[in-house]
Amino acid sequence: MNSFFIAGIMQGSLTENEMHRQDYRQKIKQIILKHFPQAQVICPYEDNPNSLEYDDGYGWEVFQDILKQAAQVDVLIAYLPEASMGTSLEMWEAYKNGVGIWSITPLTKNWVVKFLSQKILASYQELDEHLAQVKARA
Repeated sequence: MNSFFIAGIMQGSLTENEMHRQDYRQKIKQIILKHFPQAQVICPYEDNPNSLEYDDGYGWEVFQDILKQAAQVDVLIAYLPEASMGTSLEMWEAYKNGVGIWSITPLTKNWVVKFLSQKILASYQELDEHLAQVKARA
């Protein structure tokens, strides 16, 4: 495993110009780097912390770039405590390009999660355990 993309809920169904908490991204990144310290970890939020302030033209460019990045990694890890349209698009692009998709979510019956994920995990602990197994097999 050389590269990971951290996908996950940002705006979700919020109607105001605001974001869900993004602290999950650092937790996931720490778990990845614990097992694969040399891995490249792409985090759209880290790269674009002020994205809610982007004008539409620049926002569109960033959105397209994020989708391309999601399609070019070894594994996309999707954090979905609830549905996220952006994350589903990242998952779709990854899936179409043969990227492994692991979802951390309670949404096990959701078709996007169920049909696109190679692994569905219930918690950070399960992600940690799964990465340990992957590392042991490498």
